[in-house]
Amino acid sequence: MTVMPLASDPLRPAPQPSPDAVWRGRRTLLLLAAVCVLPVIASYLAFYLWQPGGRVNHGELIPPVTLADVPLAPVGDAAPLHRADFERRWTLLMVGPAECDRLCADALYAMRQARLMQGKEQGRVALGWLVDGEGRALPAVLDAHPDLRLARLPDAWQPPLAGTDAIRIYLVDPLGNAMLRYRAPRLEGADALTRGMAKDLERLLKYSQLGRGGASR
Repeated sequence: MTVMPLASDPLRPAPQPSPDAVWRGRRTLLLLAAVCVLPVIASYLAFYLWQPGGRVNHGELIPPVTLADVPLAPVGDAAPLHRADFERRWTLLMVGPAECDRLCADALYAMRQARLMQGKEQGRVALGWLVDGEGRALPAVLDAHPDLRLARLPDAWQPPLAGTDAIRIYLVDPLGNAMLRYRAPRLEGADALTRGMAKDLERLLKYSQLGRGGASR
């Protein structure tokens, strides 16, 4: 007579992992988190603490504030900006109305040129425009900036990105934290703003490995 093996008792509690197994699992998660976060921390330390030769930052340092992970509404037929676009890239993000005047045009030009000046590293930099209010950007403006992504400014982002200027530019780190603020160019035009943003980006890209080797968009 063939003896069939007894099925396991469904009421028997599942074996619990040993303390060593639990610790190994937690250690793996911590190491994975460190791989993602440490490059950004290194770039922050270099930017905030290491100031060789009296170096100055060209953007206004602000307490890093995380942009909430919320859906972003599209703006007409413009290339859409998504919250995921901030991941693993440094993002130059303009906040301003859809009616793009001279200040707006100069700001977009400065952002584009600052990105191009990073050469082979420009794929690690994204460009975004949060439209504050109603309206759509003119096709001619969008045609001049094919790498620009647009979205409506969500309510959740209005407090951290608030300001008295109609046109504001922020540098957002690869974890979605706004960390630097730039004012739109005034009488000096876009050249000074371009050089300042380009130098800040160059330093941050040097000390952060996030996005290295990524394709340009």
